[in-house]
Amino acid sequence: MLTLRDVHTFYGKSHILHGVSIDVNPGEVVGLLGRNGVGKSTTMRSIMGLTPPASGRLLWKGAPITGWRPDRVARAGIGYVPEDRRIFTDLTVAENLRIAARQLDGGLTERDLLELFPNLADMLQRPASAMSGGEQQMLAVARTLAANPSVVLLDEPSEGIAPLVIGKMREAVLAMKSRGVATLVSEQNVRFAAAIADRAVLIEQGRVVGQATRGELLTPSESVRRVLALGAATDGPRAAAPTI
Repeated sequence: MLTLRDVHTFYGKSHILHGVSIDVNPGEVVGLLGRNGVGKSTTMRSIMGLTPPASGRLLWKGAPITGWRPDRVARAGIGYVPEDRRIFTDLTVAENLRIAARQLDGGLTERDLLELFPNLADMLQRPASAMSGGEQQMLAVARTLAANPSVVLLDEPSEGIAPLVIGKMREAVLAMKSRGVATLVSEQNVRFAAAIADRAVLIEQGRVVGQATRGELLTPSESVRRVLALGAATDGPRAAAPTI
């Protein structure tokens, strides 16, 4: 569904992505795992056209989208939840949901979204500026889903939010998967990634350095531990990864 091939992206003269190649198949959840500053967010911004690649190819359902404007990428069916959420704080919760809504046959309705995030149902008339960080994260995901995308890019969805909200994020991703929506999620919380991802792509210093199965996330392999700086495994059976 979504393909990156040999993508190189710069910020000014700084070379951030070095030949990144990733595939995301229909209905698949792919983790993009790495520490801070290794190029995860830049990968997503490159896909969305916010930081266009200098070279390489971006394909959407087999067709090239390299160089497309962000609005065209979004209308094509690619949803994006940035790390800083970017909700409209001067609008209410309901207005945030409705401004992004795109009705499709069999797609998610506002009622579906409120069932998925019941906390939002109790605050529809609340200004988004009055929400907690976790509530804003739920709203950001719900607003993206309101457009009924075919693939969603989630940038660090578990960072800085309470465990209860992380659980809601997990439910949201799995609900998307059940409807055939693919997800590319950047993370450094290996427990959260293991709970949602079918597999993971490992990234260091702007380069893809390996892949990991779900099993290698549940009981982190040496390559996962290295990329996320989890430290060496203990003697005997490897310990489960800590939440980071």
